[in-house]
Amino acid sequence: MTFDYAAARNIMVDSQVRPNDVTDLALQHAMRTVAREAVAPADKAHLAYADCEIEYAPGRWLMRPRDVSKLIHLARPKAGERALAIAAPYAAAVLEAMGLKVTRLEEGDLKAAPSGPFDVIVSEGAVAEPPASWLGALAVGGRLAVVVRKGPAGRARLYLRSAQETGYREVFEATPPVLPGLEAAAGFVF
Repeated sequence: MTFDYAAARNIMVDSQVRPNDVTDLALQHAMRTVAREAVAPADKAHLAYADCEIEYAPGRWLMRPRDVSKLIHLARPKAGERALAIAAPYAAAVLEAMGLKVTRLEEGDLKAAPSGPFDVIVSEGAVAEPPASWLGALAVGGRLAVVVRKGPAGRARLYLRSAQETGYREVFEATPPVLPGLEAAAGFVF
């Protein structure tokens, strides 16, 4: 008996994505068609559509389907835009399926974003704070969607760059693992 991944994708969207206010139909369609099991290790492919994070490389994790769908939805990607996917192989594939031109940053120093400008930047790993290079790679009007986590809980933030400054708002709670090298600096606390 073979596992029906297409049915699992539909169940994932219907049970983890749509009920969590992800209303973008292009995003839902992309998540119904992109093979999440293809970016999971072969021995973890059966977990691809489960409500859990999946380690796909040492220190790198695929976000839970609910969290990655909300993060992408938050960034409001549009076909034709340029996107940067940082430690985000599944998000990159979904953005490509939505018609974006995607640059992937998977190896080397994740703090050093390639030169932009990018309309959308998404990371499937949490950070203590986004590196300045990530914010600097945003085009005017560009959006960075990332989970900021300094302890047991994290908050998804949407950064928006204007001609004068970059601001953010916090949107939902999530707890993906923090990317190695992007943890909070250790310090003394009373």
